[in-house]
Amino acid sequence: MEMYPTPRRLEDYLDRELICRCGRRHYAPIKAVRIGEAVLSELPGLVRRFGHERPYIVCDGVTYEVAARRCGELLAEEGFSPVTHVIRHLGFDEATLGELVAGIPADRDLVIAVGTGSITDMVRFMTFRLGLPCFTVATGAPMDGFAASIGILNVNGLKCTMQAHSSEVIIGDTEILKTAPYRMTAAGFGDLAGKLSCLNDWKLSHVINGEHFCPCISELVRGCVDEVMSQAPRLKSRDAGVLGSVMYGLCLSGTAISLYGDSRPASGAEHHISHFLEALGDARGQPFAMHGEQVAVGTVMVLMLAEELLKLRPDFERARSLAAGFDEGAWRREISRCCGPAAGEIFAIEEKSGKNRPENVLRRIDGMESRWPQVEALLRALPSAEVLCALLRDAGCPALPSEIGVDEAVLRDTLRYCKEVRARYTLLQTIHDLGLTDALSDAVLERLREIGGI
Repeated sequence: MEMYPTPRRLEDYLDRELICRCGRRHYAPIKAVRIGEAVLSELPGLVRRFGHERPYIVCDGVTYEVAARRCGELLAEEGFSPVTHVIRHLGFDEATLGELVAGIPADRDLVIAVGTGSITDMVRFMTFRLGLPCFTVATGAPMDGFAASIGILNVNGLKCTMQAHSSEVIIGDTEILKTAPYRMTAAGFGDLAGKLSCLNDWKLSHVINGEHFCPCISELVRGCVDEVMSQAPRLKSRDAGVLGSVMYGLCLSGTAISLYGDSRPASGAEHHISHFLEALGDARGQPFAMHGEQVAVGTVMVLMLAEELLKLRPDFERARSLAAGFDEGAWRREISRCCGPAAGEIFAIEEKSGKNRPENVLRRIDGMESRWPQVEALLRALPSAEVLCALLRDAGCPALPSEIGVDEAVLRDTLRYCKEVRARYTLLQTIHDLGLTDALSDAVLERLREIGGI
């Protein structure tokens, strides 16, 4: 059937092929999403409905008590013989993956992830590799990975995006979600706020690089973000309806990833900032904040950078001269200095993508110069950093670097080098290609000093 010209409800996008005017066929292999009060009770029926018999429940020590124990009881009451595994390696890295693969009994035909981002990512990646289906039972709503077709795995000190598959079924019981620390809900709100900048990055790359772009999926994500943003003042009430709306928005955003086939509709420069901070936090042995909180702060930083860029008239000839003189050796030394154990993975990304090679930068500069009015129009369409800060504060989510323990030195390195953690084109690459990274970073840092943001 044809892709819907305007956004529809989540259920209309599940488990059906949609032929789109963008030239692609979109498909999200999710079969059911249940969000609401007491929907956990539907778990046994959904397991049976989709033809599974021997479920394997994966959780950690906390989520076992919150929901996994009850999952096992419900399944046993309906005649199933579930096996539960409580994860011991909590690095959510190669060791965690090895524990899960080594621990799963050979007769299991379904894996049920009980938790939030890290557990569900690991399970979706593991089951993708093993050729098994998986379900998700959410214990909080801090990010949009529940419905995604990619997973984040910590590899050699850097959070890497890995091909995975979507959960067949997602359950978000609002009675369980209400028990999660409020910080998780606020982080989920922050992750959704990040779509404001990532959708702009996608459009920028379409204009500058000719990257494929799907207006239908972009409008789907933007519509769900606008709806959730409108509820920011009510989020602190922990009202079940509002929590359900956040969970619904996160699932819809993740479904957009599955529909498109990668995370382009839901991840841009703001996620690069978060991933970079995660790498620095892992290197020092202490994270700065939750992923969604870092995304929220990152989104504010991206909006500030966009506002500063609009104040300037780019010097394209100067940019070409700087691109031609790129010093890869100096770049490698800087990455090694600030990224530590993650530097090797960043070097591998650059070797594969060549995003900083002079010939590629020069090609992009040509694209920018010929279409600069379109670029400016996209940047002007973004909300202001001040407006987003107010929305985040209404929701009880961090908005500024100082609120997540990021000081000026760390933020300066982040603004300079976070674009290196992925090959994806974003506003950060635009600024780098124009030779304006230091100037615009300095301008943002000055703004932050004035308002106590660093």
